[in-house]
Amino acid sequence: MDQNQNLLERVNPVFNTAKMTVFQLASAGVKDAARVAEKLNLSFEETQNSVSTTVSPEQMTANVILVETRWRTCAAIAEETGCKTIVDLPCGYTPRAKAFSEKGIAYYGLDLPAAIAEAEPAILSLIDEDKRSFVHFCGVDATNGESLKTALRNAEGPLCITTEGLLMYFTDSEVGALCDNIRMTLKEHGGCWVTADTEAGMQYIMTMQPIAGDRFMEIMMKSKTTAEDKSDVNVGGNSMNVSPLGDVAANMKNAMMFLARHGLKAERMILSEHMPEINSLSNVTPEQAQAIRQNMQKCACWKITAMDTNAAVDTADLKAEDFEMQACMTGDVLNLSLKGRVDTLTAPNLLALFERVKAEHELSGVDIDCRELSYISSAGLRVLLIMQKGCANGVKLSGINQVVKEILEQTGFDSILDVAD
Repeated sequence: MDQNQNLLERVNPVFNTAKMTVFQLASAGVKDAARVAEKLNLSFEETQNSVSTTVSPEQMTANVILVETRWRTCAAIAEETGCKTIVDLPCGYTPRAKAFSEKGIAYYGLDLPAAIAEAEPAILSLIDEDKRSFVHFCGVDATNGESLKTALRNAEGPLCITTEGLLMYFTDSEVGALCDNIRMTLKEHGGCWVTADTEAGMQYIMTMQPIAGDRFMEIMMKSKTTAEDKSDVNVGGNSMNVSPLGDVAANMKNAMMFLARHGLKAERMILSEHMPEINSLSNVTPEQAQAIRQNMQKCACWKITAMDTNAAVDTADLKAEDFEMQACMTGDVLNLSLKGRVDTLTAPNLLALFERVKAEHELSGVDIDCRELSYISSAGLRVLLIMQKGCANGVKLSGINQVVKEILEQTGFDSILDVAD
């Protein structure tokens, strides 16, 4: 693996959870998913177990049913919209591109650059030569509006943007940026956003209960730990994830209000009304399969559209400035000045610079001038943490604006790093 790919993976390892998904789809009997898994040499141990958890048979059974149901149903709803173009965000390693290209529907697979580098050649190899013109892959950062705009500059609308397994890994600030970017995209191209993520926790419980009985909560928490081990982020901690615990109706209302603040509105698409045949339900008893089908009447994908109103929306700088950084050494301290956004697309450059300087100099600390830093994502925060652990005196930030300050406070990084007043 070359250094660039290594840096991409280290700043944002969340794409590793997508390998769990394609292996689970292969286990569900999706032949093209099995071919992708084989091309990538994926194994059960690599994709399902983590550093602290081992997947039980009942957990694997439920995970396979959950993923297949979500994957097939979300695709069915996307096709029902009649949109000319499907935008899969994130596309992961699943072979959805093949199914849509065979139907003459344009497909844009967008994901982290590290995932695209591996997924694109594996998936294109499954698609007939005369259908490849329908398929486009591009590495993006979903919080970076300019990267989405560039990736979709030639897309014909209306678009159906689908997200599965994305929102649960985002902080509130990242979800807010995503919502603003999707609203901007829908305003330009028309169409809708279909996401299975808002009620993913509810669907997990409704799938797990008939299989695991009283142990479903224990197994659910183990699955959460597995995802966090592989992604290196806290799962499910933002306003768009409708928690299945506590007052579900209130949690759902809060998510709807969050969307409204970003100029979006949602319609719940009940899963049971759109579910095609699910192969993996044959792996459980008829009674369990029937219970799961009935439980899907309580779960939904959300079909989200842009509001017609021109009321003010907190767009939080939709257009991304070019990222710039300047560096110099003062004694054994690295002084950095950052401008623009530090996100999945730019964080590898920052990490590469830090590691090059550290290899060439005795380094005790890093002082970062943030006066022109407009935004920092989880990928950027991960680089700051690597710097913090790599220097005796850690990282000191100065000149942070309100947006960056709120991100640091939401994620707890204000207590990890030295943040000057």
